[in-house]
Amino acid sequence: MKKLLILLLLSTAFSFSQQKQFPEKALNDTFLTLEGAELTFSKILEQYKGKTILIDVWAGWCKDCVGGLPKVKKLQDKYKDVVFLFLSLDKTPQSWKNAVQALEIKGEHYYIKSGWKGAFCSGIELDWIPRYMIVNPEGKITLYKAITADDNNIKTILENL
Repeated sequence: MKKLLILLLLSTAFSFSQQKQFPEKALNDTFLTLEGAELTFSKILEQYKGKTILIDVWAGWCKDCVGGLPKVKKLQDKYKDVVFLFLSLDKTPQSWKNAVQALEIKGEHYYIKSGWKGAFCSGIELDWIPRYMIVNPEGKITLYKAITADDNNIKTILENL
């Protein structure tokens, strides 16, 4: 009952300040896999349907993004059933791949080809990175915006899965 109450309070608190679904332009934007294949964001989400997804929009050049990675890794250790989806805004695919390897980031990795001003980032109203989002198993956004990996909203949502 306590968990239900917390989720109800969270959903009420966020309902006025966040989107529940990704806009079409974000879903239709094209991303790259580490192997160089192109996928739309909707196809990426389809792969993980039925699972909770924590999205981390980041870049290897971003001090705050790199600084938050130890906290993300702690979340990964604690919430093993959550898919950690890293979406990179690095300047080039090669710099992205180098950062993933150098920083030893485990999870699912995609490169945002269209960049900061492209359809995906403008669709989610990106104004800062890192940006954390949570998508529930039904594909609805349950956390639209957090800018630190230790944001209490992330922990509360993941605790109440």
